[in-house]
Amino acid sequence: MQLSIFETRKQNFYMQKIKNVILDYGNVIFMIDFPKVRQAFIDLGIKNVDDFFGHHGQDSLFDSFDKGEITVPEFRDGVREKANKFDLTDDEIDTAWNSLLIGVPEGKHQILENLRDNYRTFLCSNNNELHYAYCMNHIQEKYGVPSNDVFFERTYYSHLEHLRKPDAAIFERVLNENNLNPEESLFVDDSPQHLEGAKKLGIQTVLCSKERPLEQIVADYKLY
Repeated sequence: MQLSIFETRKQNFYMQKIKNVILDYGNVIFMIDFPKVRQAFIDLGIKNVDDFFGHHGQDSLFDSFDKGEITVPEFRDGVREKANKFDLTDDEIDTAWNSLLIGVPEGKHQILENLRDNYRTFLCSNNNELHYAYCMNHIQEKYGVPSNDVFFERTYYSHLEHLRKPDAAIFERVLNENNLNPEESLFVDDSPQHLEGAKKLGIQTVLCSKERPLEQIVADYKLY
């Protein structure tokens, strides 16, 4: 859809104000595939999978794991209980849970480096102990990158912060701890509900998608 002259001028005005870029991780930088984990949970024997876990909502078990409120063993036991299959092994559960993690495509890290060189950049990700370990192992093995810390001034992972998007508290922490002006900050995420949480604080937001990936957003906003 083509923007009106007024909308184009308004967007250009806000583009000029951007000094801080806050990025989500999943499907913005590290690609994930929700249908894969859905099928993996079905294969484990979990009923009502779409109510259990999904892009737009999930069982409280996953919220607790994302916030670091439960340990890995407690999470596994929770999956066994939900599946009503207490003979599931740790490896079976971990493999199913990690099945949605695809990897970082070539070129994404270069985008992060370019953004880092031109803006104050931050990572704000709903994550958990198992996914975090898998992701860090992936970028170490494939790219020789020790962690995402090399690309950002500060990283915020929900399981370490004990806060989770779209709750305003995690966005407030990012803003307050780094003295960021929300109007000068752009948040990129693939989940509409997370963008709404950031908007409430006055942060500029943009939805990342297959049709409009991070590289296209960077080009549209003329970020470098």
